[in-house]
Parts: sequence; structure tokens; C-alpha cells
Amino acid sequence: MTPRAIVFAFMGLILGVLAANTFFIVDQRQQVVVVNLGEPVRVINPPGDIDRPGLYLKTPFVESLVVLDKRNQPIEAHQEEVISADQQRLVVDAFVRYRIKNPLAYYRTLRSESNAGTLIEPLINSSLRQVLGAATAGDIISGRRDALMAQTLADIRTRAEKSHFGIEVIDLRIKRADLPSANQQAVFARMKSNLQQQAAQIRAVGEQNRREVVADADKQVTITLATATEEASTTQGVGDAESTRIFAGSFGKDPKFAAFFRSMQAYESVFQSGDTTMILGPDSDFMKYFKKGPDAR
Repeated sequence: MTPRAIVFAFMGLILGVLAANTFFIVDQRQQVVVVNLGEPVRVINPPGDIDRPGLYLKTPFVESLVVLDKRNQPIEAHQEEVISADQQRLVVDAFVRYRIKNPLAYYRTLRSESNAGTLIEPLINSSLRQVLGAATAGDIISGRRDALMAQTLADIRTRAEKSHFGIEVIDLRIKRADLPSANQQAVFARMKSNLQQQAAQIRAVGEQNRREVVADADKQVTITLATATEEASTTQGVGDAESTRIFAGSFGKDPKFAAFFRSMQAYESVFQSGDTTMILGPDSDFMKYFKKGPDAR
């Protein structure tokens, strides 16, 4: 290689290094903080502005770049033990989604996304302890969970704004709120005992109601049967009186037929079973209608 070629190659290398330290590309999903000797001076493609991705210039070897994500970022908080208002110990898992609202403030306070989780997570845990500590375990687990999440989210937003982190907290969710494993069995046993007591009380009330219903039904049956028996006796008495009256009237009109009819009733009463044995004389009045018919005297 000739000296001239070597010079051109060296100059090309210098130009390449200079171009690499001068030109840079900003993706539409990114925002870039330009730092001049350690001091942030401007932001390219900031949030809230019209997306301006593309090719940009910076002062080589003097200005450096801090690339930040414009999209929502998640922070998974570690399990936090919270003591509720009714003195129940709960293990709470939560996560937060945030986005960088002020890149310059974000860079000055948090420096990088790797530090964000470390510095923001204490805010999450502090808010959880403050808000959930004023609620009962039942409210945290199910009763007022949505309202408590909204209250915690508002508290975290306030804390983040006061800390000048340059972020906007988008959402907070409690993934799990449960008892510590060491306390679960004792709590389950206590819940089982309470439920058994409630079941026994419900069964006792049900048995009492059943007895009252059965007693009332028996009373109504007794009253109904007594009333029916009374009405039947009255009706039967009236019928018997009417029968006697009719028979007496008939007997007065035709005594002969009445005597015959009474004898037929006596025959029916005596012989209806089919196994009656009678010892009578041939001239007995009881058998006269068998010998002489209705005209017997």
C-alpha cells in the first residue's frame, strides 16, 4: 500500500469515527436526552410533541446521548407485608405502569431506567402500607378492592410528583392480597369453626320453625276433624230425626207395611253375615213373613 493510500485510509477512518459520533437515529418509540459534559441540554422526540424520529446531529466527543423509552413501563413491586386496620397481616403483590413525562427531570433524578425501579418501588410500598393499613382485610381482599386501588394510585401519583421524578403513573394493580402461609391454616380453622357455629344456629332455627309449623298443622287438623265430626253428628242426628219422623208418619198411615218393613230390616241385620244360626219354633212371629208373605198377621 502506497503512503498516499495509507493517508486516505486514515482520513476515511477519522471521518467514519467523526460521523459515528455526530449523526444518530432516533426511533419513533424513543426519546433522547442530549447531555453536554454531564449536563442535559435538550430532548429529541419528547412526549406530548409530534413524533419526530429520524436522523439528528450532535457535537462529537462533547455531547452524549441517553435513550429513553416513550412507551409505558412496568414496575413489579416485591411482596409487601401490610397490617390491616383489623390487625390482619397480609402479603400484597402489586405492579405499576408509568411513562416518562419529563425526560430532563427523569434524567436528573433517576438517571436511567435501571434505577427507576429501585427508586420508585419504595413509593409503591409506602402508599400500599398507608392506604391498605387503614382498611380491613375483607375490604382489601374483596370488599373495596377497586376503590382501594384507585386511592393507592392517587397517592402514588402525588408522591411521584413531589419527588420530581418526571414520570406519570398510569395504573396500579394489586395482583394478590393474601394471608402469610404461616397464618393461613389458623385462619382457615377459625373460619371453619365460625361457619360451623353459624350452620348449627341456622339448623336450630330451622328445627324450631319446623316444630312450630308441624304443631300448627296438627292443631288445624284437630280443629278441622272436631268441626267435621260435630257437623257430621249434627247432620246424622237431623237425618235420624227426619227418618224417624218419616217412618212414624208412614207407620201411622199403613201399620201393616211398617211392620213388614221393620221385619225386613231385622232379617237383613241378622242374615247379612251369612253364618248366623237361629233356633226358633215353627210358630215364631219372627219367621211369619217367610211363611205368609206381606199379609201375615
